[in-house]
Amino acid sequence: MAVIALANPKGGAGKSTTALVLATTLAAQEASVAVIDSDPNRPIMKWSARRSAHSPIEVIGDVGETSIIKAIERSSTLRQFVFVDLEGTASKLVSRAISRADLVLVPIQPSPLDSEEGGRALALIAEEEEVLKRHIQCAVVLTRTNPVIKTRHERAIISGLERAGLHLLQNQLHHRQAYQAMFLHGSTLDELRASEVNGIAEAQKNAMSLARELVEVLAPEPANVLECV
Repeated sequence: MAVIALANPKGGAGKSTTALVLATTLAAQEASVAVIDSDPNRPIMKWSARRSAHSPIEVIGDVGETSIIKAIERSSTLRQFVFVDLEGTASKLVSRAISRADLVLVPIQPSPLDSEEGGRALALIAEEEEVLKRHIQCAVVLTRTNPVIKTRHERAIISGLERAGLHLLQNQLHHRQAYQAMFLHGSTLDELRASEVNGIAEAQKNAMSLARELVEVLAPEPANVLECV
């Protein structure tokens, strides 16, 4: 029902982490969720392969520029949420995925380089809008931020986005050990053990706040689906 593409030409911006955290958090609230992993490194496919338990989300790989649209359309008829983790480059596959998205999330770390590359992603969305002659909803989410202290770069990025009139999510994906542990163990946040990983409760709270805001951004169409979140 809702297709969310995660795009940023810069690798390491937090696309895969954001996709996995949001997807598993929504699935934990009994939403049906799929992730299309089109990142060449296949981080979410690897996460799925490490799991000892049944996956709470459907993970789809082996998609290319000729099959991405069919994969999105198929998944969106079967699942309430479809996340598309895009490769860190501007390509025909990325353009095609963006053209089918209900929302494009642009993860940006609070650094000048990430901000510049995030701007390239926003420019690509604008190009797709021109070609398609329709508005493509997009939002920026800051990733790997300190939950307590805002850095000078973070404040500058926030001010710049606000001046440009761009939609910045109020909730950020904080830098949490638990998010990295998910990939290491093939786990969801709920499956991690407090004896092995620090800050699980804080990570769960952060993930839920971000998921709730995502639902609000996508409303009203999916709202009836996500009353549980």
